[in-house]
Amino acid sequence: MIKAEIIAVGSELLLGGRADTNSLFLAEMLAEQGIEVRFKTVVGDDIDDMCGALDLASKRAKVVLVTGGIGPTVDDLTREAVAKLTGKALRLRPQAFRLIQAKFIIGVIA
Repeated sequence: MIKAEIIAVGSELLLGGRADTNSLFLAEMLAEQGIEVRFKTVVGDDIDDMCGALDLASKRAKVVLVTGGIGPTVDDLTREAVAKLTGKALRLRPQAFRLIQAKFIIGVIA
């Protein structure tokens, strides 16, 4: 069976008052696909802590999913943490950006 780990990112998840419902949803969807969630990690909005969680997760699971606490925000450091951990530079991919933009515009209109 494929092993997975879910990392929920957001200091608000550690402070109380916010439930991490994203991880519950993802765990159910993965289970339906025959993927076993073996670990779930909650990490605050600190780039070094995020890198540590991602590094450990990549060593113990074949599938690693990262979800935000309250959704995408301007202070989200997930991309920067992945770039730092992998040694890859962030870059804009115009075609991918246009596809995402179109999806959100359609979602707003609908």
